[in-house]
Amino acid sequence: MRELLRTNDPTVVAFATALLEGEDIRVFQMDVHMSVLEGSIGILPRRLMVADRDHFRATAIMRDNDVPLGLD
Repeated sequence: MRELLRTNDPTVVAFATALLEGEDIRVFQMDVHMSVLEGSIGILPRRLMVADRDHFRATAIMRDNDVPLGLD
């Protein structure tokens, strides 16, 4: 699995997940429950992971839809 996206914004995660699942790319969300450790203030980013074989296509889909990857 490779990291595709990192963000603090849950709406970006939901939008990206919907886009990828619409293209039959399986997505795994990491750090979803980290708010328990951080006190629900949203400082720790969530990450979206995709299979290595889908990473190139998933990156292209994110860029085509102006979804910031947050990895720079």
